[in-house]
Amino acid sequence: MTLITESMLRSFSDIQNSVPLAAIALGSYRVESKANKTTIFLSHKHEESKVNLLAAISFLKKFGVEVYVDWLDEEMPKVTSVETARKIKEKIRQNNKFILLATEEAINSKWCNWELGLGDAAKYRNNIALLVVQKDNSHYSGSEYLNIYPYIAYQNGTNIYSNGAYIKGGYYVHYPDNDTIIRLETWLQKS
Repeated sequence: MTLITESMLRSFSDIQNSVPLAAIALGSYRVESKANKTTIFLSHKHEESKVNLLAAISFLKKFGVEVYVDWLDEEMPKVTSVETARKIKEKIRQNNKFILLATEEAINSKWCNWELGLGDAAKYRNNIALLVVQKDNSHYSGSEYLNIYPYIAYQNGTNIYSNGAYIKGGYYVHYPDNDTIIRLETWLQKS
C-alpha cells in the first residue's frame, strides 16, 4: 500500500480555477445529497493549498459521493465563533462519512484535531478515514495517535492476499488495527 502524494492527488484535479469548482462542489452537495448519495464531511486546514483541497474533492466525487466543505457553506458564520463550532459538530453528525485531509498543516491544526475527535466519537470505526497526503519525495511524519485510524491508500496490484490471490490495483481503506483492507468505493457506499 502506498500513501497518496500531492502529485497523485493533484492528478484528479481537472479544473484550474479553484473557487468556481469549490462553489460547484457545495452547490451540488446541497442538491444531490438529498438523492441518497453518501455524504462526506471533509475536514481540512482552511489555509491548505486550494489545489490539494479541490483535487481531494474531485478524487472523492469520482466515486459518486457528495463532499461537504464547511467554509463553502453560506449558513456558516462569516467570523469564527462558538456558533461555527456548533454547526460543524452538527454537520459531522449529519454526514455519512468523515474524512480528514491529513496533510502536515492539518495535523498541526487545532480545529482539524478537534474535528477528528468529533468524527471519532460520531463515526469510528467504519465511517472515518484519513486521506493522508504526503509531500512528494518525503515521508509522512504524523502524530502517533493517527495510526489508529483507517486510512486511504493506493494499491498498485502487485501485492498478494494471504490466500495467494493478487490484490487488484486501486484505492483502498486500510484498517491498521487488524491489517485488513476494503476497496474505497465499497467503503464509501457502506453506512
